[in-house]
Amino acid sequence: MSYKQRLSLFILIDSCIVLTAVFISGFLVNGDIHVLTYPVLLSSIVLLTSHLLFSIKLKLYKKAWEYASIGELVIVCKVVTYSILMALGAQQIVLQEISFRLLAVTWLLHLLLIGGSRFMWRMYLDQVINRYPNRKRTLIIGAGSAGTMVVRQLLHNKDCDLIPVGFIDDNTRKHNLDIMGVPVLGGVESIVPSVVELKVDNIVIAIPSLRKRELNKIFHECAKTNAETKILPMLEDLVTGKVSVNQARDVQVEDLLGRTPVKMDIELVSDTIEGKVVLVTGAGGSIGSEISRQISRFNPKRLILLGHGENSIYTIEMELKERFKESSIEFVTEIADLQDSKKMMNVMRVYKPNVVYHAAAHKHVPLMERNPEEAVKNNMIGTKNIAEAASWYGVETFVMVSTDKAVNPTSVMGASKKLAEMIVQQMDQVSDTKFVAVRFGNVLGSRGSVIPHFKKQIERGGPVTVTHPDMIRYFMTIPEASRLVIQAGSLAQGGEIFVLDMGDPVKIVDLAKNLIKLSGNSLDDIEIKYTGIRPGEKLFEELLKEDEVREEQVYPKIYVGKTAELYIEEIEQIIAGYSSLSRDALRELLLELANRQTAPEQKEMIPLSS
Repeated sequence: MSYKQRLSLFILIDSCIVLTAVFISGFLVNGDIHVLTYPVLLSSIVLLTSHLLFSIKLKLYKKAWEYASIGELVIVCKVVTYSILMALGAQQIVLQEISFRLLAVTWLLHLLLIGGSRFMWRMYLDQVINRYPNRKRTLIIGAGSAGTMVVRQLLHNKDCDLIPVGFIDDNTRKHNLDIMGVPVLGGVESIVPSVVELKVDNIVIAIPSLRKRELNKIFHECAKTNAETKILPMLEDLVTGKVSVNQARDVQVEDLLGRTPVKMDIELVSDTIEGKVVLVTGAGGSIGSEISRQISRFNPKRLILLGHGENSIYTIEMELKERFKESSIEFVTEIADLQDSKKMMNVMRVYKPNVVYHAAAHKHVPLMERNPEEAVKNNMIGTKNIAEAASWYGVETFVMVSTDKAVNPTSVMGASKKLAEMIVQQMDQVSDTKFVAVRFGNVLGSRGSVIPHFKKQIERGGPVTVTHPDMIRYFMTIPEASRLVIQAGSLAQGGEIFVLDMGDPVKIVDLAKNLIKLSGNSLDDIEIKYTGIRPGEKLFEELLKEDEVREEQVYPKIYVGKTAELYIEEIEQIIAGYSSLSRDALRELLLELANRQTAPEQKEMIPLSS
């Protein structure tokens, strides 16, 4: 129906309603069926004219009544009341008297019939046209503005296959109330019984402001049911129409980390990168490629992507050129081995970068246990080569990506990274370049991460292998890890070890259980099997030793420390003679040096201005 047809229909219906209200009022007031008196006729003409004029002025005829609420009811009240006041004025002017009883009864009938006609239409739409018995029964977590928006869209979206049957909200004042006809059933503890009682197929978490720790609690309750659990997109995306409630996404493991991501100081980072020449080693890896993406947002003059694997470097080069094709950034690739000191010197001489982000390293713990000489060559000698080249050609800031496994290391990988940190910090003492290191825990989705490994095992039907039931780790996302590295570069004064406050550690077995549930399986379908701790592994990881840490944060969620003792002579001896040692001897030597007790007189950690 076109707008003109709709308007004509409403004018016809309202005209009949107004005249009916006036004549019924005349009958009720006078008690006589002969109601065509002069006051009644005058009131009819004025009321009808006024009603139509005020309805058009207040846009009553432009309302979509299937979405009617309090706002539309207020407009109806205004139109009716203003019309009655016009009739009252006309009676006073023309007749010199006012029929108060007639106008009072007319006002009541007028309001009842106009409002009732509209809301009867909405009830018809809700109860007849929009009723779909085959929709999936859905429980909404959160009875706030976002949850109400979800219910409104679900009730009126004909293309949606979900129907809301209840709210869950911890606000006790809302319990046992109905919101848009949907009952509020109780708090989080009511999720399981509500799903069973109402035969719920889907659960939608509709609390955009929810903290991740609270989300974890809710998800664990949802995981006890067989209902499919979804999470609502950001509220602003719903409001702006970027997504609809039909696009509620699956809960992801990143949502359950229980910590708030760190935000970058955009201005400070921009001053460090914009218009500068930046080099990233290991640019084809998980962390290096994301660092390159994040750096490109700050419009460097040139970005050198250095790596050993040609396929991964080519992939990130093509991606960045496509993503930032509107920018003036010059993307340059260099296939190089960090162990080639002459090549490192040549790269620095040719490009003369202002900032270096050193992300290249061997990180796989069991592999480095079996090949300790490769950890020395790549993690230690490689770091030494790129650091010395950076110092020689006057790089302003050198940021090394390290790991929490460098703290009290029990593995060759952790020990080699610890000693690489010492190399970097010793370079800071003898160079004008600012050398810093950044430590963080396990990265979700990176190569060698436990998450892809678990997912593959789940796809094969299990079992999911966990080394130990008490194994715990810190986790963060790749983008956040990369932002931390970039932020550290902007905060660097030289010699620091930057560490992210990574929140609470996560039990690996809980992570496995969550992934099983998120994949749509149950613990009865996928078995969890314990295989025992692997060589070099610890039950828990640390981020700073007691003699390294400063209590105050230098930036929200970021701490800084400095290694108390640098064993440079011993490191040089290992580098010079590692090839003549057996693997067992080399492994023992690396671990002994990396874990050597600090001398009594500790160097004070350097201050960092805020």
